[in-house]
Amino acid sequence: MTPLSMPGGASGPGMTGPMWMPALPPTVERVLAWHPQPVPVLPLFGAFLLGAYLTGLLVLHRRGVRWPLPRTVFWVLGIGTFLAVTATGVDGYGMELFSVHMVQHMVLSMLSPVLLALGAPVTLLLRALPAGRGRRGAPRRAVLWLLHTRGARVLAHPAVTTALFLMSLYGLYFTPVFDFLMGTWWGHNLMLLHFLLIGLLYFWGILGVDPSPRQASGGVRRSARAVLPILELAATTPFHAFFGVVVMMSTGLIVHFYAAPIPGWSIQPLADQATGGGIAWGFTELPTLLVLGALVMKWQKSEARSTRSAERRKGRNGDADLEAYNAYLRSLEGRTEGRS
Repeated sequence: MTPLSMPGGASGPGMTGPMWMPALPPTVERVLAWHPQPVPVLPLFGAFLLGAYLTGLLVLHRRGVRWPLPRTVFWVLGIGTFLAVTATGVDGYGMELFSVHMVQHMVLSMLSPVLLALGAPVTLLLRALPAGRGRRGAPRRAVLWLLHTRGARVLAHPAVTTALFLMSLYGLYFTPVFDFLMGTWWGHNLMLLHFLLIGLLYFWGILGVDPSPRQASGGVRRSARAVLPILELAATTPFHAFFGVVVMMSTGLIVHFYAAPIPGWSIQPLADQATGGGIAWGFTELPTLLVLGALVMKWQKSEARSTRSAERRKGRNGDADLEAYNAYLRSLEGRTEGRS
């Protein structure tokens, strides 16, 4: 185990915890190589999430319940992207270079959460847990109760999720919080986990694949269900782009953790920070397109279900309507004959 140290190898005051820190300059092969940390908390967390999902699939399979294959694919891809930045050289190089750290941030807050949310884990959990009024159905009732609590409604409100999502940028990098968290092993892992959870909360509400407190509430959300997700997504885009531009154009370092250039790497901290700002500015396109594509497909399926339902109602009521119309015509004909 290599103790956590400041960039350049100089041990910083108050820096604690075991962390692997790369000694060689970054290359694509080194950055993407499989290299979990000495205490692989986040990779183990990712493995747990994958195992729990597969267990739910096994339960449904034994009951003879079919589960959409695309949802499983999205979940596996989400776990894969999560491990790609927490169990590889990305995590170590992210402690040395702001640009690599920004790749971690963007993947964990914008790409992995979208893929995981499309896997519909809450729906899978509710289907896998046994139903009933007894003790056997208590876990499922607890999940449903949690989704309907006032705290869950407040936390899932668009204003709250949007504020939390933006605070992961402005409240972290433009305050001393970033340097404080990066100074310890536990703080570093907590920050990365925070990126994932806030992203999941944000995109959970926008995508609407799983049951959520929003769907249980009425008002404007119910009457404008197709419009609000787009507005939520569009609301954060300018702030996200502005953050990237500010970081790119900054003439000074916004965080002090990466202030010391690493000997022999020929990478200047300010230039590396500008690269990180460009990554933050340009990364939004892929997740945004993925979310828009998912929303379009969701609306198409909803319209198709509505059309099929209308056709079934028409089929059931069609003969009755025709008979009523013919009876009306016969009554008119009878009245005409009576008058003549």
